[in-house]
Amino acid sequence: MTTELLCADRDSRTRRARELVMRYGWNVVSYQILNPGMLHWFSADSEAVVGYVERHGVWVVGGAPICDEEKVGEVVEAFEAAARQAGCRVCYFGAAARLYDCLPAPPAHSVVALGAQPVWDPTCWSEILASRASLRAQLYRSLNKGVIVAEWTSTQAHSNAELQRCLREWLASRPMPAMHFLVEPETLACLDDRRIFVAARKGVPVAFLIASPVPRRNGWLVEQIIRGRNAPNGTNELLLDAAMRALAASGSRYVTLGLVPLSSRAMALTPRRPFWLSFLLVWVRAHGKRFYNFDGLEKFKTKFDPENWEPIFAISNEPVFSMRTLYAIGAAFSDRSPISQIGRGLLKAILQEAIWLRRRIRQKRLAAIAPPMTSNALPLTDSAQRSIPASRGK
Repeated sequence: MTTELLCADRDSRTRRARELVMRYGWNVVSYQILNPGMLHWFSADSEAVVGYVERHGVWVVGGAPICDEEKVGEVVEAFEAAARQAGCRVCYFGAAARLYDCLPAPPAHSVVALGAQPVWDPTCWSEILASRASLRAQLYRSLNKGVIVAEWTSTQAHSNAELQRCLREWLASRPMPAMHFLVEPETLACLDDRRIFVAARKGVPVAFLIASPVPRRNGWLVEQIIRGRNAPNGTNELLLDAAMRALAASGSRYVTLGLVPLSSRAMALTPRRPFWLSFLLVWVRAHGKRFYNFDGLEKFKTKFDPENWEPIFAISNEPVFSMRTLYAIGAAFSDRSPISQIGRGLLKAILQEAIWLRRRIRQKRLAAIAPPMTSNALPLTDSAQRSIPASRGK
């Protein structure tokens, strides 16, 4: 088969996958199966699709099968049969309660609670805002700095240089290298059905928010909130406020900010978990803040007063969740081996620490050089005070 035919076949499969997502997409990460690098398995009648990547003999699925609700069990059975034929096992990463409830009981599948996602009805957003003085204060902080939020069309935002700059600045501030799979950062070139809200200051974009559709729930996933270096405090809150109001106005009734990994609201939901995995998850939650601020993320999402928290799971078709499956999940999110990814993250963290240490040493040296202020200093005369530039007194 020629390269042209391969590309045409791949494009037609992607188009069909998108059609099914927009018809049956219920799981919050349904739209993410259209991300670059995802493989698509279709049912025999082409009325169901599963988006996945293959890593280390495991088909890591983005969420759950996308199909009519009554056929979920049937599609799971056919998909897992195809995986077995290929000599692979299956892990549904980011699955919600609907898949969890329809799967066979253990030992056919093992389940691990990944965390929880906060949920809102955007039509109730004004009431939430009215009851949260601290949230209103954050909005005013950014408004007073001249930040204005507007929704852009996909044509306006497509590969926009200023938005790309914001993305680069945000990625540079992250402790870990960019991840892929369900958290692909490069979405500006594939907006299509997504909606984008841009925060600008003096006409220059400083941050943006991207929401992807959850069609069967008449809702949206806030997929990204990207903040550039020059975005003042309160910009994230202002973006979310604008998005909530716009989504409510368009008739949406469901919005989520996505998964909070290892959230304490969901970790007790896993009834049976190997000791090594329990220990590892507790350790990561306690000591992984260098790479991912679990507590900070949960506090940020909690302050918007969500109506509900939905548990999110990783479900593997094996009696006990294995180290091999965990490693495959890590590989799905990385462009290289998970060990190499962690090594890159450690190196980045060490370099950042060196920058901060150098800055602190420089500040201490400057403080030591500066002459001390004493109470014996003579007051300035009126003429001397008038000679000080206005900017000095601000």
